[in-house]
Amino acid sequence: MAEIVEIHPDNPQPRLIRKVAEVISAGGLVVYPTDSCYALGCALGNKKGIETIIRIRKLDSKHHFTLMCRDFAQLGQFVIVDNAAFRTIKSLTPGPYTFIMKATKEVPRRMLHPKKNSVGARIPQNNTALALVTEVGEPILSSTLLMPGDDDPLTRADEVRDAIGNDVDLIVDSGTPGVIPTTVVDFTEGHPVVRRVGAGDVSRFDTIEAG
Repeated sequence: MAEIVEIHPDNPQPRLIRKVAEVISAGGLVVYPTDSCYALGCALGNKKGIETIIRIRKLDSKHHFTLMCRDFAQLGQFVIVDNAAFRTIKSLTPGPYTFIMKATKEVPRRMLHPKKNSVGARIPQNNTALALVTEVGEPILSSTLLMPGDDDPLTRADEVRDAIGNDVDLIVDSGTPGVIPTTVVDFTEGHPVVRRVGAGDVSRFDTIEAG
């Protein structure tokens, strides 16, 4: 059964952040809070971690995994940000947005959308999540923890452990995370398309996918 690690939401303890980062770097799968929802997270090259996330969430091959990034500079190493997207993304980060863009060669192929060669990327506005991705030293491969068939995400660490405690290695309890998934904005078509309306403001976008 997964261990629950309690971390202060405003001033994350460095010792505990290192502990969680070491689990990720050693091939573990963790649950950690973001400004939108809890997320499942593992190292970029963790094939077993990806397979476990797919099994937990019952994902299909079209799912976009997300690179949880420390800052805009790190995000730019793993996705191709053209001039049209630069200002928009820069103005919305950090925040509850996931951006779908073409991936660079730094991204493992198993993470990519099979036809578009694209991946999600985001910079969270959450102290614990930012401290963790900074300590890991590279983006954390992540996916929103929304259980199959559920309309609402889990918001308490004990609920998470009851649901998937045998499938993950560690659960971070760091205050109540957000309860609404990110807004997903797709930049792969030359203009931004909102694929999912979530926690972020979408009033600046012209194209919003129905449903």
